[in-house]
Amino acid sequence: MYLSHPDIVLLLHPILAVTLLFPVLGLVVNRAWETRRRRLDTSEKSKIPASVGPDHLKLGEFFTAVVVGVSLLGMTRAIANGIVTDQLWSKAPFQVVFIALIYAATLASLVLLYKARQRMWRGIFASLTGMGLVILGFFNNWVFRRDNEWYVSHFYFGLAAALLMIFALAIVQDIYRDRTNTWRKIHIALNVIALVLFVLQGITGTRDLLEIPLDWQKSAVYSCNFDPNSPDFKTCPTPPANK
Repeated sequence: MYLSHPDIVLLLHPILAVTLLFPVLGLVVNRAWETRRRRLDTSEKSKIPASVGPDHLKLGEFFTAVVVGVSLLGMTRAIANGIVTDQLWSKAPFQVVFIALIYAATLASLVLLYKARQRMWRGIFASLTGMGLVILGFFNNWVFRRDNEWYVSHFYFGLAAALLMIFALAIVQDIYRDRTNTWRKIHIALNVIALVLFVLQGITGTRDLLEIPLDWQKSAVYSCNFDPNSPDFKTCPTPPANK
C-alpha cells in the first residue's frame, strides 16, 4: 500500500500509542496494584518487594510525559495541515508564531512541573501545560474533535485523560505528605477514571483510523455525500469509465 508523507505523519500518533503509551500504562497499573497490595499487607515479611512504590512513581512520571507528547503529536499533523491549507504563514504569520510559542510553552511548563516543589508553582505549571493542550486542540477548529458526538470523541477522551495525568503529576508530593490519605484516595479515584478513558481511547482511535482516508484517497472519499438529511446520503459520484 502506498503511503505519502502526510500518511506517515498521521500514523506516528497511533504507532507510539500502541508501542509505547499502552505498554507503559500496563506497567503503571501493575505497579499501582502491587503497591496497594504491599500497603495493605500486615504480615511482617511481605512477598512484594519494597521497590514497587518507587517503580510506580517513576513509571507514572514517565507515563505523563508520554501522554502529553503523544497528545501533542496527534494534534501536530492537523495543525500543520491547517497552516498549509489556509496559507496562514502568508495571511497571518503572527498566528503561526503564536502556535509555535504555545507548543514551546506547553513543553517548557511540563518540564518545570517536574522540577517544581512548592504547591503554588506545581499548580501554575500544571495549569499552563493543560491550557496549552486545550488551546492547540481548539485552535481554528483544525483538529478533528467530533463536537456533535463529544461523548464518543477520541479527542475529548484523550484530552480529559491527559489533563488527569498532568493533575496526578502535580499532586504527587501532596500524596506523600498527607497523613490522612485524602490525596491518595483522590489520586486513586481519578486514575481509575483515567484508565477507563484510555480503554475508550483504544476503541475510538481504532474507529477513527477507519474513517480517515489516506492522502491519495481524499479526493474520492470527500466527493461523496455525507449529509444525513440529503436523499443521496452515503452516495458517491460514479467514477469515469476506464479507457
